[in-house]
Amino acid sequence: MEQIRTIIEWVSRGVEITAASIIALAAVRAAGLALKTFFARAHSPEATVAIRLELGRWLALALEFALAADILHTAITPTWDEILKLAAIAALRTALNYFLGLEIAREGAAGKGRP
Repeated sequence: MEQIRTIIEWVSRGVEITAASIIALAAVRAAGLALKTFFARAHSPEATVAIRLELGRWLALALEFALAADILHTAITPTWDEILKLAAIAALRTALNYFLGLEIAREGAAGKGRP
């Protein structure tokens, strides 16, 4: 049983590292695109929106990985305290993901000429 806990702990950490890596890489990419857009002679507001949408999509994906890591971590230490913390974290991350998704959909629709 202890070996299973150790394996799940390592998998959980790997998933957390994946989430952090996605955030870091997305931020670096968005920063690069933002700088390129900023220094372009003629840049449009649509370019800025495109960068925000791409960063938002990657952040939404990273939130899913972070939630998966929390679920795995709770699976190995299922105390009521841990379960309540997971529920709070899951609710917050789900809400963040939901509103981020709405923002992405709204910005994407506006970028296609729809209100």
